Amino acid sequence: MNSALLLTLLLPVAVVSHVLDLPSNVLFKVGDRRNLTCSMSSCPEKVKFVWRSLEDKPLFAAIKSQDKESVLIFDNVMKDLENSIVCKATCQKETKQATTKIKVYSFPSNPVISGYDRLKLGEENILGCEVSSVYPSEFLKVQWLYEDKVLQTHEEEPERGVHYKFTPSSEDDGKAITCRASLNVNGIPPDEKIKETSVNMTVLSAPHNVKVSGATAVPLGSSLNLTCEAEGKPKPAFTWTALKPDGQSVEMGKHQDLFVHNVSLSDAGTYQCDIRNEFGNQRASVSVVVEAPPMDTLIEASPQSILKEGDSVSIFCKSSGVPVTRVVLSRRVDGEKKELMSSEGAETSVPLFSVKLADSGVFVCEAINEYGRQETTLNLTVEAHLLEVVLTPKILVLERGSSLVLSCQASGCPQPKFSWKNLSNTPKLRLIETDGFQSQLSVNLVELEDEGTYLCEVTCGSIKKSKQTEVKVFSFPSPVVTNSGPSLVGEIMKLTCTVQEVFPANLFQILWMDGEREMLSGTGSFSSGTTNLTSVYSYHVDTGDQDKRITCKVLLEMHGVPAAQAVKTASTTLSIHYPPRVTRITVSPLTELKEGESMKISCLSDGFPKGRTVLKRVVDGIQTELTASDGLETSFAIPSVELDDSGIYICETSNKYGSHNDSVEITVKAPPRNMTVEIFPSTDVQEGQNITICCRSVSFPPPAVVLSKLDSEKNVYSLDGVFLLINLTPNDTGLYQINVTNYLGYETEIFNINVMEKRVNPPLDWNDFLMPATYLGVATAMLGVVVLRVER
Repeated sequence: MNSALLLTLLLPVAVVSHVLDLPSNVLFKVGDRRNLTCSMSSCPEKVKFVWRSLEDKPLFAAIKSQDKESVLIFDNVMKDLENSIVCKATCQKETKQATTKIKVYSFPSNPVISGYDRLKLGEENILGCEVSSVYPSEFLKVQWLYEDKVLQTHEEEPERGVHYKFTPSSEDDGKAITCRASLNVNGIPPDEKIKETSVNMTVLSAPHNVKVSGATAVPLGSSLNLTCEAEGKPKPAFTWTALKPDGQSVEMGKHQDLFVHNVSLSDAGTYQCDIRNEFGNQRASVSVVVEAPPMDTLIEASPQSILKEGDSVSIFCKSSGVPVTRVVLSRRVDGEKKELMSSEGAETSVPLFSVKLADSGVFVCEAINEYGRQETTLNLTVEAHLLEVVLTPKILVLERGSSLVLSCQASGCPQPKFSWKNLSNTPKLRLIETDGFQSQLSVNLVELEDEGTYLCEVTCGSIKKSKQTEVKVFSFPSPVVTNSGPSLVGEIMKLTCTVQEVFPANLFQILWMDGEREMLSGTGSFSSGTTNLTSVYSYHVDTGDQDKRITCKVLLEMHGVPAAQAVKTASTTLSIHYPPRVTRITVSPLTELKEGESMKISCLSDGFPKGRTVLKRVVDGIQTELTASDGLETSFAIPSVELDDSGIYICETSNKYGSHNDSVEITVKAPPRNMTVEIFPSTDVQEGQNITICCRSVSFPPPAVVLSKLDSEKNVYSLDGVFLLINLTPNDTGLYQINVTNYLGYETEIFNINVMEKRVNPPLDWNDFLMPATYLGVATAMLGVVVLRVER
């Protein structure tokens, strides 16, 4: 077919073009059932439709196709449905496609407001507005409105809700507040774009504006009516309580109104109204007065009505229970009342200072008001004083330099006067302090002249009484012991005990004590002042006195001295010098050891002063120092002994007065080892020649050396390990064994001797005689040679 014909056939097709109908944008509501139709109505035959998602997600729809249209059916619109979808339609040989963009929105319910029903008065509260299941949330706007006024706007994609901080007043209670939500998405029906909710606010508050009304002054026998009022939400509860004068409280009822019939004096007082709800409480009080003539009039004396001469007292006059206009305090003299004090009000008082006997009598308290009067009396008694004096202590014994305190107490007198005297001497009295009923004489540092009889005299008006006490003073410093210094054994050591400035000296005794044993005693002589006591004790020392503690015990035999102060001691420790002695050397575990065992050598001596201790070993007359220490002991350890450690060990201790030593012999034993066997001239010899066998080993004690031929039962013993085999024959050829043995072990060695049969040879030359002679000379030079004559 040529090109002209092809063009003729195609032209009619190009001229006829079909239209594909599909909306470019659709908006679906979440939860709805929606259809999307793609149609090509101009096609004369059945159209083939194909739907395809441009995004990476399924279509989420059922497809229902007819001749000229295809419908996507969405049973339940979801947010995931948003997509760009292509509808492709083929009519005859022409294919066309169209694209649509599906958008989804969700705005199902009105906002829900929270926190509106429990707002606290005067506090910052938080109101919440929740808009559920909104999509797309970025187009949501939420507003708070109050009395048609926008309070707050939120446009920042609130996910679940918004909050508004609100401080209500009492006027806000019951008023409406609105939360309005708008979803500004193109295509949403106008009636679904805005949703709002209005609620009436409930403002809660603690009780306030509390007041009590009603008459608070009521005549005796009438009725009392009080009303308690308060604001608050929820409605508060009311409780009336009466506060009695004795401090007790009595609940009167749980109502706003309080009603009391036929009031009595006991109904007067304070009435308290308690108002309470869950947010707080308030209280209001009123004082109720019962109008009546004076009652409960009282007169009393403080501290008491029975007094001692010179005491002070206050007399109180008061009336309680009813309003009193005036009170009058009087004293009855010769049957008539003499006014002392009066006062406008319910009470008055008068003080009486330093009462006398003449102040005794009857006092009258009279209370007056417009309804009448009442009086009561008090009998005041004034008695004479009974003066008593106590001086402590009765006898006082003090150490010189201590403090003296004498205490004089007076009783039965309100204002005693004190004076002090020393009857034995007339020194200036020291510090005197008087406070009320007590006077103290104090001496900070007592001296000998403070000794004597002290008198305390107390004056109370015309009455005088006195007491006296005896003060004795002693001086007893601590003793000091000195010695003549270190002494050698056998010398005499002088010990001196001194007590400075004692008093009274004739009552002191000095004892020299060795533990509990008394060795020497002495007493002091009379002196009017302080004196020094000294005692000397000469002591013949021996080694057993080293570190002995000698005590100087000083006793004061004076009555009244506390036991802890009557005895004082001073001690010295004897230091005795002597040369070393009883030096001992010990070996652990034993002095006889096996090679390889451990050993410890210890040295211990006695001497003073401590010198130096040296441990030495003596081998072949040569001394070798092993260790040395400053002091009386030393030790030396060998973890694994050897044969060379055998020998004499000497321990020597020395100081500047001499030396002393002790010794011990240590033996190390070992089984045979390092065995060597030498055969002269050779193991191969001619018939008739001699062989010298020398065996050496290291051991102790010395071993027994035995030579035996293995195919023979004959054994030969040697003390020094040298054997001489003479005149050998071919029968002596064979294996030989040497056994070296002591009680700790043994070693053996096997060797072969080959004796060659003698042949007829030319005459012997010089060398044939020289070698046997040489070997024989070596063998005979060895001590204790064992000669073995081989029998044929």
